[in-house]
Amino acid sequence: MHIDMSTLSPIQAYALMTQTVIPRPVAWVLSENDNGTHNLAPFSYFNGLASDPPMIMLSIGLAPDGSIKDTRVNIEARKHFVIHIAHREMAEAMTRSSATLPRNKSEIDMLGLALTDMPGSKLPRLADCRIAYACEYDSLHMIKDQAIVFAHLKHLYLDDAITGKDAKGRLNVSAVDADPIGRLGGGEYFGAGELIYVERPA
Repeated sequence: MHIDMSTLSPIQAYALMTQTVIPRPVAWVLSENDNGTHNLAPFSYFNGLASDPPMIMLSIGLAPDGSIKDTRVNIEARKHFVIHIAHREMAEAMTRSSATLPRNKSEIDMLGLALTDMPGSKLPRLADCRIAYACEYDSLHMIKDQAIVFAHLKHLYLDDAITGKDAKGRLNVSAVDADPIGRLGGGEYFGAGELIYVERPA
Protein backbone atom coordinates (compact mmCIF):
# COMPACT_ATOMS: atom_id res chain seq x y z
CA MET A 1 0.00 0.00 0.00
CA HIS A 2 1.25 3.48 -0.88
CA ILE A 3 -0.27 6.58 0.72
CA ASP A 4 0.30 10.12 -0.51
CA MET A 5 0.45 12.09 2.76
CA SER A 6 -0.56 15.30 0.97
CA THR A 7 -4.00 13.81 0.31
CA LEU A 8 -4.77 13.23 3.99
CA SER A 9 -6.68 15.45 6.38
CA PRO A 10 -4.84 16.44 9.58
CA ILE A 11 -6.88 13.87 11.53
CA GLN A 12 -6.04 11.11 9.02
CA ALA A 13 -2.34 12.05 9.05
CA TYR A 14 -2.34 12.02 12.87
CA ALA A 15 -3.98 8.58 12.99
CA LEU A 16 -1.45 7.07 10.59
CA MET A 17 1.60 8.78 12.08
CA THR A 18 0.74 7.69 15.62
CA GLN A 19 0.37 4.11 14.42
CA THR A 20 3.61 4.04 12.42
CA VAL A 21 6.11 6.32 14.20
CA ILE A 22 6.42 3.68 16.91
CA PRO A 23 7.20 3.27 19.69
CA ARG A 24 7.30 6.90 20.79
CA PRO A 25 8.46 8.06 24.22
CA VAL A 26 5.79 9.76 26.27
CA ALA A 27 6.49 12.95 28.22
CA TRP A 28 4.25 13.02 31.29
CA VAL A 29 4.42 16.74 31.97
CA LEU A 30 3.84 18.39 35.33
CA SER A 31 3.43 22.17 35.23
CA GLU A 32 2.10 24.83 37.59
CA ASN A 33 -1.38 26.30 37.17
CA ASP A 34 -2.27 29.94 37.78
CA ASN A 35 -3.71 29.07 41.20
CA GLY A 36 -0.60 27.19 42.37
CA THR A 37 -2.01 23.69 41.79
CA HIS A 38 -0.29 21.34 39.39
CA ASN A 39 -1.37 20.27 35.93
CA LEU A 40 -0.38 16.83 34.60
CA ALA A 41 -0.71 15.67 30.99
CA PRO A 42 0.96 13.18 28.61
CA PHE A 43 2.46 14.09 25.22
CA SER A 44 3.88 11.57 22.77
CA TYR A 45 5.19 13.99 20.16
CA PHE A 46 8.30 14.36 22.30
CA ASN A 47 11.97 13.44 22.19
CA GLY A 48 15.52 14.33 23.10
CA LEU A 49 16.87 17.06 20.85
CA ALA A 50 20.51 17.64 21.82
CA SER A 51 23.01 16.75 24.53
CA ASP A 52 25.24 19.86 24.41
CA PRO A 53 23.33 21.53 25.93
CA PRO A 54 20.87 18.83 27.03
CA MET A 55 17.53 19.73 25.42
CA ILE A 56 14.17 18.23 24.52
CA MET A 57 11.36 19.13 22.17
CA LEU A 58 7.69 18.80 23.05
CA SER A 59 4.85 19.28 20.58
CA ILE A 60 1.58 20.59 22.03
CA GLY A 61 -1.58 20.82 19.94
CA LEU A 62 -4.81 22.60 20.75
CA ALA A 63 -7.47 21.36 23.16
CA PRO A 64 -10.55 19.70 21.60
CA ASP A 65 -12.46 22.99 21.82
CA GLY A 66 -9.67 24.83 19.96
CA SER A 67 -8.27 26.59 23.03
CA ILE A 68 -4.62 26.58 24.10
CA LYS A 69 -3.87 23.63 26.38
CA ASP A 70 -3.11 24.29 30.04
CA THR A 71 0.37 22.77 29.74
CA ARG A 72 1.39 25.29 27.09
CA VAL A 73 -0.17 28.19 29.03
CA ASN A 74 1.71 27.15 32.17
CA ILE A 75 5.05 26.59 30.45
CA GLU A 76 4.94 29.94 28.67
CA ALA A 77 3.89 31.78 31.83
CA ARG A 78 6.21 30.18 34.38
CA LYS A 79 9.03 28.66 32.24
CA HIS A 80 9.57 25.58 34.42
CA PHE A 81 8.08 22.08 34.16
CA VAL A 82 8.94 18.47 34.97
CA ILE A 83 8.89 15.61 32.47
CA HIS A 84 8.35 12.09 33.80
CA ILE A 85 8.92 8.83 31.98
CA ALA A 86 6.14 6.54 33.16
CA HIS A 87 6.48 2.80 33.64
CA ARG A 88 4.00 -0.02 33.08
CA GLU A 89 2.13 0.32 36.37
CA MET A 90 1.56 4.03 35.70
CA ALA A 91 -0.04 3.54 32.26
CA GLU A 92 -3.64 3.79 33.46
CA ALA A 93 -3.04 6.93 35.53
CA MET A 94 -1.08 8.51 32.69
CA THR A 95 -3.88 7.83 30.23
CA ARG A 96 -6.53 9.16 32.63
CA SER A 97 -4.52 12.37 33.04
CA SER A 98 -5.14 13.16 29.35
CA ALA A 99 -8.81 13.94 30.12
CA THR A 100 -9.88 17.53 29.53
CA LEU A 101 -10.52 19.26 32.87
CA PRO A 102 -11.53 22.84 33.65
CA ARG A 103 -8.57 25.22 33.74
CA ASN A 104 -6.71 25.21 37.08
CA LYS A 105 -8.25 21.88 38.14
CA SER A 106 -5.46 19.45 38.99
CA GLU A 107 -5.19 15.98 37.44
CA ILE A 108 -2.88 15.08 40.31
CA ASP A 109 -5.64 15.73 42.82
CA MET A 110 -8.17 13.91 40.64
CA LEU A 111 -5.95 10.81 40.44
CA GLY A 112 -4.66 10.94 44.02
CA LEU A 113 -1.02 10.88 42.92
CA ALA A 114 1.73 11.61 45.43
CA LEU A 115 4.27 14.39 44.91
CA THR A 116 7.74 14.79 46.37
CA ASP A 117 10.48 17.42 46.24
CA MET A 118 12.88 17.42 43.31
CA PRO A 119 16.27 19.00 44.11
CA GLY A 120 17.17 21.74 41.66
CA SER A 121 13.55 22.20 40.56
CA LYS A 122 11.00 24.85 41.46
CA LEU A 123 8.37 22.15 41.04
CA PRO A 124 7.85 18.75 42.68
CA ARG A 125 7.92 15.45 40.83
CA LEU A 126 5.61 12.45 40.90
CA ALA A 127 6.84 10.30 43.78
CA ASP A 128 6.17 6.99 42.03
CA CYS A 129 7.89 7.67 38.69
CA ARG A 130 11.37 6.24 38.22
CA ILE A 131 12.69 8.93 35.85
CA ALA A 132 12.05 12.68 35.94
CA TYR A 133 13.67 15.74 34.34
CA ALA A 134 13.45 19.30 35.61
CA CYS A 135 13.04 21.41 32.46
CA GLU A 136 13.46 25.11 31.73
CA TYR A 137 11.70 26.72 28.77
CA ASP A 138 13.94 27.96 25.95
CA SER A 139 11.68 28.88 23.04
CA LEU A 140 8.49 28.05 21.18
CA HIS A 141 7.91 27.73 17.44
CA MET A 142 4.55 27.34 15.74
CA ILE A 143 3.74 24.91 12.93
CA LYS A 144 0.18 25.95 12.09
CA ASP A 145 -1.69 25.26 15.36
CA GLN A 146 1.02 23.02 16.81
CA ALA A 147 3.34 24.59 19.41
CA ILE A 148 6.84 23.11 19.40
CA VAL A 149 8.44 23.80 22.77
CA PHE A 150 12.21 23.61 23.17
CA ALA A 151 13.51 23.27 26.72
CA HIS A 152 16.75 22.72 28.61
CA LEU A 153 17.10 19.68 30.86
CA LYS A 154 18.46 21.06 34.12
CA HIS A 155 18.24 18.19 36.63
CA LEU A 156 17.57 14.45 36.36
CA TYR A 157 16.03 12.14 38.96
CA LEU A 158 16.70 8.40 38.68
CA ASP A 159 15.31 5.81 41.07
CA ASP A 160 18.33 4.04 42.58
CA ALA A 161 16.67 0.70 41.79
CA ILE A 162 17.14 1.23 38.04
CA THR A 163 20.78 2.35 38.13
CA GLY A 164 24.06 0.50 38.15
CA LYS A 165 27.54 0.59 36.61
CA ASP A 166 28.66 -0.80 33.26
CA ALA A 167 31.92 -2.69 32.61
CA LYS A 168 33.81 0.62 32.42
CA GLY A 169 32.38 1.90 35.71
CA ARG A 170 30.03 4.39 34.06
CA LEU A 171 26.51 5.07 35.33
CA ASN A 172 24.09 2.76 33.58
CA VAL A 173 20.28 2.89 33.57
CA SER A 174 18.57 -0.49 33.23
CA ALA A 175 15.79 -0.30 30.64
CA VAL A 176 14.37 -3.58 31.96
CA ASP A 177 14.11 -2.24 35.50
CA ALA A 178 12.87 1.17 34.35
CA ASP A 179 10.19 -0.65 32.30
CA PRO A 180 9.20 2.50 30.36
CA ILE A 181 6.05 2.55 28.26
CA GLY A 182 6.14 3.76 24.68
CA ARG A 183 3.17 5.08 22.74
CA LEU A 184 1.69 3.17 19.83
CA GLY A 185 -1.61 3.96 18.08
CA GLY A 186 -5.01 4.42 19.72
CA GLY A 187 -5.01 3.12 23.29
CA GLU A 188 -1.96 0.88 22.79
CA TYR A 189 1.34 1.12 24.63
CA PHE A 190 4.61 -0.73 24.23
CA GLY A 191 6.46 -2.18 27.23
CA ALA A 192 10.23 -2.65 27.47
CA GLY A 193 9.86 -6.35 26.63
CA GLU A 194 12.84 -8.34 25.35
CA LEU A 195 15.97 -6.30 24.81
CA ILE A 196 17.95 -6.67 21.58
CA TYR A 197 21.62 -5.82 21.97
CA VAL A 198 23.81 -5.22 18.94
CA GLU A 199 27.49 -4.35 19.34
CA ARG A 200 28.23 -0.93 17.87
CA PRO A 201 31.24 -0.42 15.58
CA ALA A 202 34.33 1.10 17.19
